[in-house]
Amino acid sequence: MPSTIADHIREVLLGIGEDPMREGLLKTPFRVEKALADMTAGYTQDPIKILNDAMFTVDTDEMVIVKDIELYSLCEHHMLPFFGKAHVAYLPEGRIVGLSKLPRLVDMFSRRLQVQERLTNQIAATIQEVIKPRGVGVVIEARHFCMMMRGVGKQNSVAISSCMLGEFRSNRATRDEFLSLVRSRTNL
Repeated sequence: MPSTIADHIREVLLGIGEDPMREGLLKTPFRVEKALADMTAGYTQDPIKILNDAMFTVDTDEMVIVKDIELYSLCEHHMLPFFGKAHVAYLPEGRIVGLSKLPRLVDMFSRRLQVQERLTNQIAATIQEVIKPRGVGVVIEARHFCMMMRGVGKQNSVAISSCMLGEFRSNRATRDEFLSLVRSRTNL
């Protein structure tokens, strides 16, 4: 009876008609186990600790945006990858978080079995809960291999999800400013 992920992968290889003792597959079960551990490392991280390690008191109320945050995740339905970009913004209410913490938060939630909609909501809700800003906006654009490699087989489709909290939901001008800035391209 298999007891490690590598043992289970060996069984999967047998199940699809492969020979796990074949030279090219000898180390595959261990590589898959290691890759899965890396791609699901978000389960062992604490989002509150990630953000609280770099919280600063400031006297600003202007929008803070980190956009084009690359993300990679696994869909929970097929365990196939999806990848794209997250755009994260908030309106400070007396405190900010270090800019690098927002991509770390995106990575942490991305490195779990996910659906894009929940990923978007988790990022926004955590920022709202921990930083307590006047509002949060998160938009994720992603391509899903479960749509590209199987099923409907659409190579160029992009899924877009958003979560707007606080003033991003209640104030159209704030939401429009965020979305306009996300759409603009920077030439850095």
